[in-house]
Amino acid sequence: MAVLAYSLGKREINHYFSVRNAKLLSFAAVVLLVAFHSLSRYYGGEDSCDWLQSSGRFLGDNVWQPYGCMMHKYRSSEAKTCLGKKKVAFVGDSRIRQLFYSLVKIIDPEVKEEGNKESKILILLSVGMCTLSLLCWGKKISRILCPLQGSLAKPDVIVLGAATWSIKLNGGSMEALNQYRSNLSAMANLLQKLAQGSEVYWVLQEPVYEEKLSDNRKMITNEQIVLYNEAAVSSLDGSKKNSLGRVKFLGAARQAATETISESEDGLHVPQSARNVGAMVLMNSVCNKVLKPIDGSCCYPLPLPNLLQLLTGCCFLGAAVCFLVLRLLGHNRHHKSKLPADVESGEERKPALAGPGGSLGAPLLAVCKMGLIMAYFYLCDRADLFMKEQKFYTHSAFFIPLIYIFVLGIFYSENCKETKVLNREQTDEWKGWMQLVILIYHISGASAFIPVYMHVRVLVAAYLFQTGYGHFSFFWLKGDFGLYRVCQVLFRLNFLVVILCLVMDRPYQFYYFVPLVTFWFAVIYGTLAMWPQILQKKASGSGIWHLGILVKLLCLLLGICCFAYSRGLFESVFSVWPVSTLFELQGSIHEWWFRWSLDRFAIIYGMVFAFVYLVLQKCQVLSEGKGEALFSNKISNCLLFVSVVAFLTYSIWASSCKNKSECNELHPYISAVQILAFVLIRNIPGYIRSLYSSFFAWFGRISLELFICQYHIWLAADTKGILVLIPGSPMLNVIISTFIFVCVAHEISQVTNELAQLAIPKESGALLRRLLAFAAFLLAVLLLSTKRGPP
Repeated sequence: MAVLAYSLGKREINHYFSVRNAKLLSFAAVVLLVAFHSLSRYYGGEDSCDWLQSSGRFLGDNVWQPYGCMMHKYRSSEAKTCLGKKKVAFVGDSRIRQLFYSLVKIIDPEVKEEGNKESKILILLSVGMCTLSLLCWGKKISRILCPLQGSLAKPDVIVLGAATWSIKLNGGSMEALNQYRSNLSAMANLLQKLAQGSEVYWVLQEPVYEEKLSDNRKMITNEQIVLYNEAAVSSLDGSKKNSLGRVKFLGAARQAATETISESEDGLHVPQSARNVGAMVLMNSVCNKVLKPIDGSCCYPLPLPNLLQLLTGCCFLGAAVCFLVLRLLGHNRHHKSKLPADVESGEERKPALAGPGGSLGAPLLAVCKMGLIMAYFYLCDRADLFMKEQKFYTHSAFFIPLIYIFVLGIFYSENCKETKVLNREQTDEWKGWMQLVILIYHISGASAFIPVYMHVRVLVAAYLFQTGYGHFSFFWLKGDFGLYRVCQVLFRLNFLVVILCLVMDRPYQFYYFVPLVTFWFAVIYGTLAMWPQILQKKASGSGIWHLGILVKLLCLLLGICCFAYSRGLFESVFSVWPVSTLFELQGSIHEWWFRWSLDRFAIIYGMVFAFVYLVLQKCQVLSEGKGEALFSNKISNCLLFVSVVAFLTYSIWASSCKNKSECNELHPYISAVQILAFVLIRNIPGYIRSLYSSFFAWFGRISLELFICQYHIWLAADTKGILVLIPGSPMLNVIISTFIFVCVAHEISQVTNELAQLAIPKESGALLRRLLAFAAFLLAVLLLSTKRGPP
C-alpha cells in the first residue's frame, strides 16, 4: 500500500492527476464503508455490548480480543470505584462459582476460594462497599429468584447459569432436556421483571474436555452442552423484544474455553484463562458505561457533541452552503495554489496565489474539504460506527513491515539535486522513513518492547534535532525575523491540531508533538531574534560574533537546565492560566513535563550542529561536490569508523535496557550519539550523500500530517486501539485503512498550505488585524474549555 501511495505521486508530470484519482478512489471507499457499516448496524440489530458478550478470539498470551470492540483490563481500584455500593448476585452451579471468584479477584486479588466446588452454599463477600453473593444450587434456580424479585435489597447485577447438574443427575436424557427448556420458559417472565431494574446475565455453558471427565460425569458431553445452550437461548431470547427487560447472554467465556478447555484439571471446570475472560467481559459489560475508559470501546456510551463541536460543525456547514451558493451564481473559477515548501524544515516558502480578485471560492473550497475530512475523523473515532480492536505486539508484526519498507526505500533511490550535508531531499527522506517506522511502531504496539521503544525515542529526538537545525540555518543565513514568517510556521504546525481539538474534543497537549515543536520554535526564534541579532553576514566581518552566538546558545542551555532540574519552577510557569489550558492533560502538566524533559537537549544539538556545519562550510573546510568525501580520506575514514561504532554502541545499550524509567533518565544526554552518528554516516561518503530515497522523501513531505492523522483515522480510541474498516480480514483492513489514511494526510497537507497563504497576508496591517481576531477566538475557546473542564 505504501508502494501504491508513493507510485501515484512519483512522477511530477502526472502528480496532480494521479494523486487526485487516488483521493477520489479513497473518497468512494469511505462512502461505501460508511454505508456498509450503517446498514450492518441497522439490520444486524447488535451493538458493541452484544459483540463483547458473545464472541472474540485470543491474540496470544491469554489476551482476549472481543469481536469489533476493545476490552478494558480493569484494575482493583477501578473495579471498586465502578461497583461502589452495588450488589452483585451469582446464582448457579460450580461453574458459576468459578466466575464468581474470578470477579472477586479482580476487585481484591488477595481473596481465597472457600468450600467444596460441588457444595450447595451461600457466600456473601463485602469487598470495599460492594457486596457479592454466591448462591450455588444445582437444581431449582427459581426458588432463589422469587425471593430476589420481592426483596428490597434486590441485586443490581444478577448472573445465572446452570446445566451440568441437570445432565449429570438425569444421565443426559431427552426428558431432562425438555424439562430444562420448560423450566427456563417458566422463568422467562420472572427474569424479564428482574431485568427491568437490574442487569441480568445468563452464562452459556462452556464445553467440556471429555477425555478428562471422571466416570460419573461421562454423560456430560459437548453435544449435550450445545443442546442445553440452544434451549436456554430459545427460552430466554424473547426478552430481547423488551429492551427494559432484556436478559443478556454471556457466551464469550464459552468461546474462550473452546481454545483452552484441554488445560482443565478435571475436564469439567474451565481453566483460569477462560474464567478470567468471563470475569473481565462481565466487568466491561457493567462498568464501561460508568467509568468510560478510552481503551474500552465495548458498551461505551456515545457522548453528545459539546458546544464547541456543534459550533465547529455549523461553521463547516455554513462554508459548504456559501460555496454552493457561489457555484450556483457562477463564481466558480479560481486558480490552484502553488504548493509551498515545508516551513518545518526552516526553508523559505514561495507565495501561493489566492485567486483572481480575492475570490472566496478558493478558501471556501479548502474549508469544505476540511469539513468533509473532519466528518470522517469524527465517524472513525467519536461515533459508534466503525469497529475497533486492541493492539497486540509480536516481533513479526513490527520487524516484517519494517524490513519491507526499507527494501522499498532503497529500491526507489535517485540522485540528489544538490549534494550538501542534510540537503532538502535528504531531510525529507529522513523524516519520511522515521515517520513510517513510528507508524509501524504505533500500530503494532511495539512500545511494550523496550529496545524498540528506546530506538523510537531517538527518532522523536531526531525530529527535534531537525527542527533546531532547520530553523537555526534559516535565521542564521537569511535573518528573516519578520512576523509574516513566524505566522507561516505557526499556522503550518498548528492548523490541523487546532481543528482536531475542536472537532474531536481533545486538549492541545493531547497531540503532544505539535506543542513540543511549536514551543521549541518559539524558543529558537526568541534566542536568535533578541539583541544582538547575529547573522552569518555580520559574523563574517569579525570572529567575535561567533563567540556571541555561542554565548546565546550557552544561555539557552543554562535556561533549559534550570527548568529541567527544578520541576517546581517548571510547574509554576506552565500552571498559570491561560498557559496551563494549552499544556495540561486531564488537569495535570505531568505529560507536558515528561515530553519536554525527555528531549530537552535535542534542539540544542541541532542548533550547535547547524552552527558548526555552516561555519565549516563558510571556511571551505568541507568538500560537498558530487561523489566527494566530506573530508580528506584519512579524516573521513576515521570519522566514519567512530560513527559506526558509536551508532552500534547506542543500539546495544538500548537493546539491553530493562527499565523504561531508568533508560529515559539517560536518554536526553546520549540520544545525540546515535543522531550525530547517523548524520555522519549518511553524509561523509560522497556516493551516499549524492543519493536519496524518493520513496521516503514523498512521505517525509507529509510527515506532520501522517503523525497527527494516525491518532484517529488509522489507530482508534485516541491511539489506544486499531481502526477496523474491514472486519474479519486484518491484512485487507490494514491495506484499505492505510490507503485512505495516506490520501487524507496528503489532502490535509495541501489544504493547510493553501489556507496558510490565504490566511497569512504579507501586508503588516492586515496581518495584525487577523492576529487580533485569532487571539480573540483563542481566548473564547480557552474560556469555554476552562468552564467545561477536561474531557
